[in-house]
Amino acid sequence: MRYLPHTPEDISQMLAVLGLDRLDDLFATIPESCRRTEEMDLPEPATEWDLSEQMGAIAGTVAVCPEYKLFLGAGSYDHHIPSSISYLLGRSEFVTSYTPYQPEMSQGTLQAIFEYQTLVSRLLGMEMANASIYDGATALAEAVLMSVRITRKNRIAISSAVHPLYRRVVETYLGPTDYEIVELPVTESGTTDVSSLDRIDGLAGVAIQSPNFFGCIEDLETAAGLTHKGGALFITAFTEPMAYGLLKSPGSQGADIACGEGQSLGIPRSFGGPGLGLFAGKLKYVRNMPGRLVGETVDLDGKRGFVLTLSTREQHIRREKATSNICTNNSLCALAAAMYMASVGGSGLRDLARLNYDKSEYLKSSLKAAGFDIPFAGPHFNEFVVKYPAETYQRLREKKIIAGLPLEPYYPELPAHFLLCATETTRKEEIDNLVKELSS
Repeated sequence: MRYLPHTPEDISQMLAVLGLDRLDDLFATIPESCRRTEEMDLPEPATEWDLSEQMGAIAGTVAVCPEYKLFLGAGSYDHHIPSSISYLLGRSEFVTSYTPYQPEMSQGTLQAIFEYQTLVSRLLGMEMANASIYDGATALAEAVLMSVRITRKNRIAISSAVHPLYRRVVETYLGPTDYEIVELPVTESGTTDVSSLDRIDGLAGVAIQSPNFFGCIEDLETAAGLTHKGGALFITAFTEPMAYGLLKSPGSQGADIACGEGQSLGIPRSFGGPGLGLFAGKLKYVRNMPGRLVGETVDLDGKRGFVLTLSTREQHIRREKATSNICTNNSLCALAAAMYMASVGGSGLRDLARLNYDKSEYLKSSLKAAGFDIPFAGPHFNEFVVKYPAETYQRLREKKIIAGLPLEPYYPELPAHFLLCATETTRKEEIDNLVKELSS
C-alpha cells in the first residue's frame, strides 16, 4: 500500500476525494501572513567534504574552551564531570530507552529515575520530586501554573532578579490567559524587595530565585513567611543547584515548590542544551504536580517493583483533566544527574560547592583590590556583577577572554555592568590574568 501520492494523478485523486481544487487549499486554515510565498533561498548541494569544511568554518566563529577563557555562567555552568558518568550513561539499556511504558520490561530505568527523585528531594529539602521536566525555565512556568491550580487565584509575583529568559517563558505561558504577573523590584544590594508582598491582593504564588540572576543569595525564609501570610505558595527557583551543597535547602526555608535547572549536575554545557528541569514540592500537592513520578510498590508475589504513578498528563487522561501539557521527561539527563549526585556524595557536593564559592570570592576580592566597582554587596555564589567599560569587554574578547555577560540587554538600567562567573574549573592563574587584563 502507498501512503503518499507519487504522481500528479495520485495528487489529483487525493484532492478529488477531499473535495479540493488545488494542493494549496490544504493549507487554507493557515493565515496568509504566516505562509511563505517565495522560494527558499538555499545554496546548491555540497559534497560531504565541502559541507564538513563549511561546518568547521562556522564552528570556528564560536568562542569555546579551551581556546577561549570563559568567565560566563548566567544559568549554564562549567563543572568537572566524572568519566564514569559518560561511560555508564552510554550503556545501551539507558541511552536507547525512550520512556518506561511497560514496567515489567523497564525496572532498571524506573529504579534509576526513582533514585533520581530521591536524590533531588534530599538536595532541595522537599518531600517529593517528579521524574524531571524539560529545563529550568519550563519548570518555573509549570510551578507558577501549579500555584494557580492549588490556590485558585490569578495573580503571580515574580522577582526581577529571576533569570530574564525564565521570566520570558513564564510570560509566554501566561500570555493567553487572564493571569496577571507582578514584578518585584530589586534592592540596591541586588536582592528582591519583598516589602510590598503583604499589600498585593489575590496572589497565587511568589517566585524568587536563589542564588538569583546576579549571583546574590536571597533571604528565602523571610520571603516565605510573607508569602504564606497572604495565603500564596512560595516558589524557589534556581539555575545553580550545586549551591545547595553549601546553602540551606529551599525546603528548610519554607518553599512549597522548588524548581530550576539541573545542568550543573553532570550534564555538559553542549552549546546551550539539553537541560534538565528539577521539580520538587510538598507531598500534599503531589496530585497537582506536572510531569510524571516513579513510585515503589510490590507485585503479586510481594517483590519490590517500580511503576509510573500519578502521571496526570494529557497522554494518560482527558486533556482537560491534565495538570500539564508536558508529555515526557528528560530521562537520560535525569539519569546523568542521579549518577553525578551518587558519585560525588553529600560530602563531595559540599566540598565542591565550597570550592565554587571560594573561587568566585577570590575573583571578587581581587577585582575589589584592583579598584573595580562591585555594585551588589552581600554574599554571592559562583557569580557576581562587576562594573567596567563596555569597550574593555570588546578588547578582552579579541584576546579570547569572555569577561562575563553584558547585563544591559536584559537590564537597560545597568549599562557597563557584567555578570562574571568562576567555578571549580577556573584556575587561579586564569583569574589573576583576567584581573590584570581588565586593569590594563
